[in-house]
Amino acid sequence: MKRIAVVSTKDCVSCGCCEKACPKNAIAVYRGIYANVNQELCIGCGLCVKACPADIISLKEVDMVG
Repeated sequence: MKRIAVVSTKDCVSCGCCEKACPKNAIAVYRGIYANVNQELCIGCGLCVKACPADIISLKEVDMVG
């Protein structure tokens, strides 16, 4: 199992705090509307979860493919 960050896009305030906190550049604010996580780059470290002032990012366990 692998952990990845998941953003509640409808509640995202597009502040960019998670984007700045990510050591793997796996998060980008999409068109200034919401943060999007690149699941292939995300290592599930949780730094974005701690950095989010809106508390709308969580870690989710997913099956690894391949």
